[in-house]
Amino acid sequence: MSAARAIAYALTHRKCFLAELMEFIRFPTISAQSQHRGDIARCARWLVRQLQRIGLDDARIIATRHHPIVFASRTTGPDRPTLLVYGHYDVQPVDPLDQWRSPPFAPTIRGSDLFGRGASDDKGQLFVHVKALEAWLQTAGALPVNVKCLFEGEEEIGSPNLLPLLSRRRGLLAADVAVVSDTRMLAPDRPAINYAERGALYLELDVYGPGRDLHSGNFGGAVHNPLQALSEMIAQLHDQDGRIAIPGIYERVRRWGSGERTRMARTGPSDDQILQDAQAKAPWGECGYSLYERLTLRPALTINGMSGGYQGAGAKGVIPGRATAKLSFRLVPDQDPQEVDRLFRSYIRKITPSTVRTVVRTISSAEPVLIDPHHAAIRAAHFAYRNGFGIAPILLRSGGTIPILNALQNVLGTPTVLMGFALPDDGMHAPNEKFHIPNFFKGIETSIWFMQALANAHRSNPLRTSSRAATPNMSAEAVP
Repeated sequence: MSAARAIAYALTHRKCFLAELMEFIRFPTISAQSQHRGDIARCARWLVRQLQRIGLDDARIIATRHHPIVFASRTTGPDRPTLLVYGHYDVQPVDPLDQWRSPPFAPTIRGSDLFGRGASDDKGQLFVHVKALEAWLQTAGALPVNVKCLFEGEEEIGSPNLLPLLSRRRGLLAADVAVVSDTRMLAPDRPAINYAERGALYLELDVYGPGRDLHSGNFGGAVHNPLQALSEMIAQLHDQDGRIAIPGIYERVRRWGSGERTRMARTGPSDDQILQDAQAKAPWGECGYSLYERLTLRPALTINGMSGGYQGAGAKGVIPGRATAKLSFRLVPDQDPQEVDRLFRSYIRKITPSTVRTVVRTISSAEPVLIDPHHAAIRAAHFAYRNGFGIAPILLRSGGTIPILNALQNVLGTPTVLMGFALPDDGMHAPNEKFHIPNFFKGIETSIWFMQALANAHRSNPLRTSSRAATPNMSAEAVP
C-alpha cells in the first residue's frame, strides 16, 4: 500500500473535502439544548451516509437514551492492528449570538480560516480522519490497519451515554490503539501531541430567597437578595492569592518535580503567548506557577454563568426569588470528581447565609488522564506529524477535558494518541469559532501517514497489550 497515492488523492480532492466539511458544520448539533435533538439525529444519519460512501462496513447508528452514537468499521486482516478513531459531532451553544460576525451554522471562509460552530471542536478534526480513510480506500481499496469509528453526539454534555456503552460493548469497541483529535497545536508550524488532560466537574448552584419576586422599593434593604447572597458566596470560593478556598481541595493534587516543570517551560507556551491567545490584559490565578502550569498542573474553579432577576432592556425594580450560578472544576491527577463534589457541597453548606436556602446539582463529571508518552503509537504519531507538517511535534499537557479518555484506558485498556489540529486562537466554545484550513488539509495527510506508521510499527513489534492499561504513574523525569 502507498501512503503517497492516498495523499495525492487528498490533494486533488481538497475542494470537495472542504465543501463536505461545510455541509457537516451546517447542522446545529447543540447537545445541551433539547430543541436541537432532531438536528443531532439528522446529522448522525448524514455522518453514517458519509462513512458508507467512503467504503466503511457496518456504518450505523447506535441509539442511546438521548443523542445517537455513530459507529463504522473496516477490517483489513487479523495480522493488522486495530485503530479506534474517536470524535464528537455535537457542539457548544452559540451564545452570545450578537458577537458572531457570520451566522454560527452558516460556515464562512475568511482568509485561510473556516468559521462556524464546531469547525474545530470537533467536526473539523473528526473529519480529518474520515477524509484520510476515504483517501486510502479510494486509492488502495483497503486500509493499512483495521479501523473502527466511534463518533458521539454528547461529548459537550459529559458523554453520559457513551461511557456506559464502553463497558457493555467491550468486544465491539476493542482496539490496539485509539486516536482522538480534539486538542490544539501551539501554532501552525508547531504541532503537538497531548499526553495529559484535566478532568472536569460541572455543577449548578441555586440560591432561594423570598417565595416570589419582590418590589425592590417595598422590600429592598429588608430582604436578602438571592443574587447578592450568591455573589457573596462566589466571592468566598477563591482566596486573595487565586487559590480555591474549599478545604481539602488540594490534598490529592499530584506534585511534579523540577524536571517536569523545566521541560514544560522549555516546550510549552509562554505567559505572554497565553495572554495573547486569551486576549487578556493581565494574568490571574494561583501564585507560584506559570500560566501554563496553572492551566495544566493545577486545578481550577470557574464561574461559567449567573442568572436571576430581570435580564431585559431598561430598568425593573425587582428582588428575584431565585439566583443560579453555573460552575465548573478542572481537576488534575490524582483528584476524584466525586470527592471534589462532596467537598464543594460541604463548603457551600458552611458559607450559605441563614437568610437563604441553597441547592447544588451535579451536571456531569470526568476524570483526569495521563498517557504513556513512550508507547509505539506515540512514536508513530511523531513520524506522521513530521511527514504531514514538515516538523516534529512537541509533547504538551492540556487544560481541557475529554470525558472518554479515562474510560479508554481503564475500561477498554486501549492506549490513546491525542493528535490535535486546532490552534489556540480558534475560539473553541466562543463566538466566531474557526478552523485553520491549511491545518485541515495537513491533518488529513498526517492521519494518512499515521495509519501507515501504525501498520509498520505493528509488523516489527505488535501493539497489542496483554493487560488493561492503567493510568501511568509517570514521574516528571519519565517524559521526554
